[in-house]
Amino acid sequence: MGQVNGAPFRDLWYGPELRPDWKKEPSFDPNIGFPNGRKIRDPRVSPEELDAYNIPMKRRDYCAYQFIKFLQCQRSYSYPYTPCDPVYQDFEACEHEDFVLRMKEYERERRLMVREQRVKNKIARGEM
Repeated sequence: MGQVNGAPFRDLWYGPELRPDWKKEPSFDPNIGFPNGRKIRDPRVSPEELDAYNIPMKRRDYCAYQFIKFLQCQRSYSYPYTPCDPVYQDFEACEHEDFVLRMKEYERERRLMVREQRVKNKIARGEM
């Protein structure tokens, strides 16, 4: 299930060579299409603070500061943690926004790869 003639569905939509490797840095200039540059997203928490709070590796991302606020709230209240629900919702909202930005970056990289391939094909055919 999920394959046609041995090829995954995603390869039928666009080939495996036109999919960015999400584990690597972007291959295109991050300021392409941004005439005034881009806003830099610096993490608000230092690695020393992450170690001090014993933050797990899966939570060490841009939203770690929200997770630390949630942990502080949990430690200040005993069971039940209902006063911490808004803090956790803020953390989840931050995680969602971060995910959306990462998916937009992935799609941007993919579209630039497709565009580069299209230009190469036009040059090879002598259309440019």
